[in-house]
Amino acid sequence: MFLSHRTRSWLIPSLGLTQIIGWGSMFYAYGVLMQPMQDELGLSKPVIVGAYSGALLISGLFSTSAGSIIDRIGGRLLMGSGALLAAFMLACLSQVQSVTGLYLVWAGIGVAMSATLYQPAFAVITQFFGNDYRRAITHLTLFGGFASTVFWPLTQNLLQHVGWRDTWLIYAAANLLICLPIHAVLPRRGGHVHGATPALTEESATSLAAVLREPFFYLVTAAITLNALVFAAMSLHMIPILQAHGISAANAAWVGAMVGPMQVLGRVLETTVGKRASIRHAGMIAISLLPLSLILLFVSGTWLPVYIVFAALYGIGNGVMTIVRGALPAELYGRTAYGAIGGAMATPVQIAIAAGPFVASLLYSAGNGYSGTILALAGIGAAGALLFLCVATCLREHGVPLSSKETQA
Repeated sequence: MFLSHRTRSWLIPSLGLTQIIGWGSMFYAYGVLMQPMQDELGLSKPVIVGAYSGALLISGLFSTSAGSIIDRIGGRLLMGSGALLAAFMLACLSQVQSVTGLYLVWAGIGVAMSATLYQPAFAVITQFFGNDYRRAITHLTLFGGFASTVFWPLTQNLLQHVGWRDTWLIYAAANLLICLPIHAVLPRRGGHVHGATPALTEESATSLAAVLREPFFYLVTAAITLNALVFAAMSLHMIPILQAHGISAANAAWVGAMVGPMQVLGRVLETTVGKRASIRHAGMIAISLLPLSLILLFVSGTWLPVYIVFAALYGIGNGVMTIVRGALPAELYGRTAYGAIGGAMATPVQIAIAAGPFVASLLYSAGNGYSGTILALAGIGAAGALLFLCVATCLREHGVPLSSKETQA
C-alpha cells in the first residue's frame, strides 16, 4: 500500500509530534521528577531508579509482540491503545503513594513504551514508504531528537509551578489529547508490501522464524546491543566521570548538554552526506565512534576542547545508530515482517539500555574507580564495533552489497 503525497506530508510530522511527547513524558521527564518523588515518598535511590529500569526491561520484552501486531494489522490499534495506556498510567503515577504502586505503574508505562515509541513508529512508516523508508525513519528521529530539549526544561518549569503530581497529570493529558487522536487516524495496513529491499533469502523476508535461524541476525543484534549498553551506561554516569577528570560541575553539564544537539547533527549528516551509503556502511562508521570517543577521556586531564570532541563523537555516533537500528532489519530481511524482526532485534537492546547504568556501577565498584569503568566500557564498545564489522564483511562476501545504489539496482 502506497500513500498519497498528501498523506505522507502529514504522517511524519504527526508521528514526530507523538514521539516528542512520548519520549519526553515517559523517558526524559523522570530524570527531573525522580528526586522530588524520592523525597516525598521516602524511597532510596536504587528503589526509585529500579522502577524506571523495570519499565525499560518490560518495553524490550514486549517489542517483538508489538511488531508482530503491526505486521498483521498496522499501527492504528496498537499505537492508539498504547497512547491511551500511557495517559492512564501517567495519571496513576501522579497519585502513587507506595513502592508497590510505583512499580506497578512503571510496569504499565513499559508496556505503553513498547506500543508507542520508536520501534512501532518505525514499523508503521516502513510499511508505507516503499524504498524511501530509510529517509522517513531519519526524518522521524529528527523530531524525536528534540524530546529532551523540550521536556527537560518544560518539566523543570512545571515542577516549580505545579509540583510533580500535577506535572504527571499534564503529561497524561498530552498523551490523551494529542497522541491518541493522531494514532487513531493512522493509515490502515495494506495487504501487500511493494518495493521490498532484497533480503538474504526469500524465506527470511516473510518469516520471523526463518530469521531466527539466521546466524547473522544474532551477530548483528549482539553488536548493536553492546553499543546500546555502553551508551546507556555513559548517559547516567557521564557527568560524574567528567568531574572525576577535574572538570568543573558547570563545564561538565555544558559538555553533557552538547550530546543532544550532536545526536540531531548525526541524523542530519546521515540523511545528507551519508544518504548514498547503505545502512550497514553508515552503521560501521557510527558504531566505531563510541569506543573512539571513550578513548579520548584518557588523553587529557582538564583540557576542555578534548571533551567537546568527545561529546561530538559520542552524540553523532548514537544519533546515527538510532537510524541504523530502525532501518537495518528492512535492509537485511525486507519489510514484510519488519515489525516482528525489528522488535526481536530491539528486545536485547532495550534490556541492555535498562541494565547499562547498573553495569557501570558494578564496574566502578569492581575496578579502579571511573578509570577502570571507562576502560571496560571502551572494550565493550570496541567488541560491538568489531562484531558489526565482521557481519558487514561476511554479508558482502555472501553477495549482499554495501552500497545503497547497488541495492536499488
